Amino acid sequence: MNTNNESEFGISHLWLQGDTVTHIVAILLLLMSIGSWFIIINRFLNLYQIKPLIKETVLFWKKTSWQDGLNSFSIPEKNPFYQLADKAHYVMQERQLGASSAHSLPLANNIETENWLSSNLKAELDTVIADLQKGLAFLASTGATAPFIGLFGTVWGIYHALMTIGTSGSASIDQVAGPIGEALVMTGLGLAVAIPAVLGYNALTKSNKDLLLHLRRFSDDLHTYLIQNERP
Repeated sequence: MNTNNESEFGISHLWLQGDTVTHIVAILLLLMSIGSWFIIINRFLNLYQIKPLIKETVLFWKKTSWQDGLNSFSIPEKNPFYQLADKAHYVMQERQLGASSAHSLPLANNIETENWLSSNLKAELDTVIADLQKGLAFLASTGATAPFIGLFGTVWGIYHALMTIGTSGSASIDQVAGPIGEALVMTGLGLAVAIPAVLGYNALTKSNKDLLLHLRRFSDDLHTYLIQNERP
C-alpha cells in the first residue's frame, strides 16, 4: 500500500498531473539552470587560461624591442595583454608614420598623441572587459528571478491542488499533503537554480576584478612607455 502511495507522488507525478503553466515553469527553470552552469563553466575555463598570462607581462618588459615583447605573449587571439600592447603599438605607428586607414581620420590629427593613445587604450580595455563579463548579466538575472519563478509555480500548483480537493469533496491529510508537497517542489527547484547562479556570479566578479587590476596597470605602463619613447 505504501509503495503505491509513493509512486503516486513525486516530480514525475507532478509533471504528468501539471497543466501548461506548470510545464512552462519547469522548463524555464531547467533552461535557466543549464544556461547558468554553461556560463559558469565556460567563464572559469576562460579565466583559467588567462590568469597564467599575467606573468608574461614581466617577460614583455624584459625584452629589448617592442616586437620581441609582443612575441613573448602566448595565444595572442585570447591574450588580453597582447591585445592591449598590439593596439598601443598600432596607434603609435599610425600617428608617427601617417598611415591611412579606417581608424586614421583627419580630425584625429588635431588630438594630442597622449590623449589619442589614452582613448584607444581605454576603448580596447573596455572591449576586453565586455568580453570578460559575458554571461554575468544572465547569472545575476537568474539568481534574482529563479526563486520567484519557482514560488509562482508553487502558488499555481497549490491553487490547482486545492481546486481538485474542493471538487472531490475530500479534505483528508492524504488528499492534501501529496499535491501541496508536490507544488512546493517548484520552490525548491527555483532555489536550486538560483543558488549556483548567485555563487557563480560572485566568484566570477571577484576573479574578473583581480584580472582587471593587472590589465589596467599594464595599460598605464604601456601609455607611459610609449609617450616617453617616440618610436616603440
